[in-house]
Amino acid sequence: MIDFLATRDCAVTALEIDRELDRVGRASVYRTLEQLEELGLVQRVDLGRDSTAFERVDPTGHHHHHLVCNRCGRVLPFEDERLESAIHEVSAGDGFTIEGHEVTLRGTCDRCA
Repeated sequence: MIDFLATRDCAVTALEIDRELDRVGRASVYRTLEQLEELGLVQRVDLGRDSTAFERVDPTGHHHHHLVCNRCGRVLPFEDERLESAIHEVSAGDGFTIEGHEVTLRGTCDRCA
């Protein structure tokens, strides 16, 4: 499953993984994702509407954020150095040590607009 997640640009749901991996049962997908999360190899991504996705954690610490379409549920990755800089400024200015962060922007994708 790690190999499968490594081929994805962004987060995928357990149901999407189940559909793609023919020889793996749904219960095994959920169980494996739970174990991989406990090991710090995957992270949960809250997509809203009671939907959760998972993506591989990059060992280098490199990460991206997510754009989620409220209509079709499409998830797109994005990176923004200005956003990362602002997050680090908040940490430095308030004396708060940020250990991690997630940014999910919700709206309407170009396909649904």
